[in-house]
Formats: sequence, C-alpha cells, structure tokens
Amino acid sequence: MKSRGHIVTFGESLLRLSPPDHLRWEQTRVYESFFGGAEANVAISLARLGLPVQYVTRLPDNDLGAACRQSLRQHGVGLDFIQIGGDRLGIYLLEAGSGSRPSRVIYDRAGSAFATLAEDAIPWPDVFSEAGWFHWSGINPGLSAVVSRATAKAIDAAREAGLIVSCDLNYRHSLWQWGAPPSAIMPDLIRR
Repeated sequence: MKSRGHIVTFGESLLRLSPPDHLRWEQTRVYESFFGGAEANVAISLARLGLPVQYVTRLPDNDLGAACRQSLRQHGVGLDFIQIGGDRLGIYLLEAGSGSRPSRVIYDRAGSAFATLAEDAIPWPDVFSEAGWFHWSGINPGLSAVVSRATAKAIDAAREAGLIVSCDLNYRHSLWQWGAPPSAIMPDLIRR
C-alpha cells in the first residue's frame, strides 16, 4: 500500500443557506450562505492541517459553481480533478437548533451536477497517480444509481492503485430515494 502522496476526497459540494442567530425559517428573510458538503469539509479540514488534498466533484458551469471553486481554493484544497457540467449546485437549508429545539435540514439536491455525474466521467487512474489515500462517504451512493456506480469505480481504482481507502458511512435516510436501499449497496462498497 502507498503510504505517501496526497489525499483524495470524493463527494458533492452544496450551498448551505441558514437563518442567522438561530432564527427559524419563518422568522427571517435573510440567509447566511456557505459552501460545504461532507467530503468538501473533510478536504478543507485536511488542507487546514497542512496536508495535501485533492477534492473530486462535479460543479455546474455558472456563478455558483465558480464561487464554490473559489471558496475551496481559498482553503487550500486542490481542484485539479473537478469536473464542470450539469445544471445546478445542490442546496440545503439548515435551521440551527437552539436550546431544546433541534436543528432541521431541508435538502434540494435532486438533479444536481454531482447527482447526474456520468459514472465514467472521472479519470480515476490520473486522479490516483500521485495519491496515497482515498476518502468517500455513504452520502454518495445515496444520491443516485449513477453516483453509486461511480463510487464503486472510484473504490476499485483506488484499491488497484494501492491507496488506503476510508469511508464515513454518514447515512442520510432522506437521500436514498432512487430505488435501492442502503442494505443492498453499502455492504458491497465497504467490502471492495
């Protein structure tokens, strides 16, 4: 197994909109915006620790996609393998909890650039040629059948390249709507 090289994370970038100051959705007309997503957040954290990291995703060719790339770049995340295409950036709304009131989330990511990624769109041998570690999450295969297959191809290519592979199971019930339950997909991906 390779022990050196940069780290690669693979997942969907999202635009997060949140009411300020723990307000509820119905109490505000102003929303704070942030770019993130599970694997993007991992990439940002690793870059802040001074580790070389490449983030692989698909972003739309519009102002939101450009703003997301700029945000990642400002954190020191490598963007060499980001794919450009699709129609829209996924969005989620977060109402932060306060006291005993829990946080609430609404996802709007159906048909996003990442969810419609072609399963062979990423040149995994090139992505992994100088990498030592590959990280993915259980959110990916929950988005769509094609992203599930793309994730499987990524894992296979990482194993073939001798990389360490890690997974954050990160289950989101609301995402698994494309027809296959997690129990039919995740065990195979983890065993790869």
